[in-house]
Amino acid sequence: MFNELDRNHALTLEIDTLFNNAGIMESGPMVEIPMSVFRSVFETNVFAALELAQGFARKMVRRGSGRIVWTSSVAGLVKVPFDGAYAASKHAVEGICSAMHEELKPYGVEVVTVNPGAYRTGFNDTGMESMDQWWGHGERVVEHWPVRELDKQHDPAEMIEAIIGVIEAEHPPYRTVRPESAEAMVKREQDEVWKQGL
Repeated sequence: MFNELDRNHALTLEIDTLFNNAGIMESGPMVEIPMSVFRSVFETNVFAALELAQGFARKMVRRGSGRIVWTSSVAGLVKVPFDGAYAASKHAVEGICSAMHEELKPYGVEVVTVNPGAYRTGFNDTGMESMDQWWGHGERVVEHWPVRELDKQHDPAEMIEAIIGVIEAEHPPYRTVRPESAEAMVKREQDEVWKQGL
């Protein structure tokens, strides 16, 4: 919720669970992406989401119960060349969530994440195309990234089921990554980072 009026109205409600799902994706190499585009990603994915979470967290702390479910991403756990702005915003979400999780636990408020991989929702498709809006407006020092085939995306029903499970569970795990192949990939890549040289 980026709109202040919408956010203020939402905060008049009493809820048990906040599903914090706002997100946009802008692609492009880090050396070329316009700062205004980069900032817009953080404005929606990080700052607006945190502001909404803060508002509801305060209400939950006063009540002594509640759950905040953040939509992070597999991109918040691994490297994602040419989607660095989106990945950076989701790495920021991971940092926020890990802090909030520990800070709010003593007050009976749970903070957890769901981390989707690639699903057939159209989100990844439009995100990949987004850099074409600004690419031709200036001199570039690196090549335009090759178009990736998005033919290995998964059925979103799997992620929807996982999210419902996290919302309804008595004690959900802190992190829920889907599909399972993405979870294995994340663990493998994080392990490789500690071992790699230049």
